[in-house]
Amino acid sequence: MSWQSVPQYPQYQDPNQQYNYGGGYPPQGGYGGGGYPPQGPPQGYPPYAQGGAQPYPQGPYGQPYGQGPPPGGYAPQPGFIQPPPPTGGYGAYDDPESQPKNFSFDDQSIRRGFIRKVYLILMGQLLVTFGAVALFVYHQGTKDFAHRNIWLFWVALGVMLVTMLSMACCESVRRQTPTNFIFLGLFTAAQSFLMGVSATRYAPNEVLLAVGITAAVCLALTLFAWQTKYDFTMMGGVLIVCMVVFLIFGIVAMFMKGKIITLVYASIGALLFSVYLIYDTQLMMGGEHKYSISPEEYIFAALNLYLDIINIFMYILTIIGASRD
Repeated sequence: MSWQSVPQYPQYQDPNQQYNYGGGYPPQGGYGGGGYPPQGPPQGYPPYAQGGAQPYPQGPYGQPYGQGPPPGGYAPQPGFIQPPPPTGGYGAYDDPESQPKNFSFDDQSIRRGFIRKVYLILMGQLLVTFGAVALFVYHQGTKDFAHRNIWLFWVALGVMLVTMLSMACCESVRRQTPTNFIFLGLFTAAQSFLMGVSATRYAPNEVLLAVGITAAVCLALTLFAWQTKYDFTMMGGVLIVCMVVFLIFGIVAMFMKGKIITLVYASIGALLFSVYLIYDTQLMMGGEHKYSISPEEYIFAALNLYLDIINIFMYILTIIGASRD
């Protein structure tokens, strides 16, 4: 077979030969007459990153030839939305100006209203109680009636214990209106009757002196509780221990009659309930104290203060009576 009969194949054309300038393939035309293709964007296109359309042609990273890949990783893909910076958590800064401005104001307003309500209830209880005491001490007919009907004393004692334990142990009783006011009214009436009967054993001037001393002591202790920087609300456990010891001492004193032991017992009782008055006052105040009572517990707060004042009065009256004997 002669060489003329061999089939002729078309010459192989490298598609990348326009970018291969080190070989033997001549550069292709189309860029202004040969040679190397221009290194910048064609004339008529705005420079890159100065507005307008993207430069042409683009490389594999979306940038013109002659510039490397964008620094800092891959370029954002179409449709990708950059997430917003975090607004909370570690390292975040919370603007305090964005917080509600009236939180502390509302809290103080609620606390002030709660204190006013407690003192109004307490004032009503004390008026009823000391009014009953004055009636039993200065009215002979009421005193004789109480002495003839001893059973009323035990009935009042039972009502006082039942209502007091109900308000102290049952949250629904002391929070629901008007149930809480009914129980508090029954308790105050029973306690006032017991106080009046007990006060008949003393002379009127002694009772009046005890009332004056009690008023002065309670006022001074209340002002101290409001002004002092000492936090008595952390003394709850210590006061309970002292109360248990005091009750045991009272049981022993019942079988050991004597003026000295009576004076000691009454003095310790007056001192203990004076501290309780400061403790309960600071619980009601709230504020910077470690513990505070809820504003919904206005009946319970008034009951605590009322019992403190009544016990201080009774122990001061006992001291005055024992000093007289």
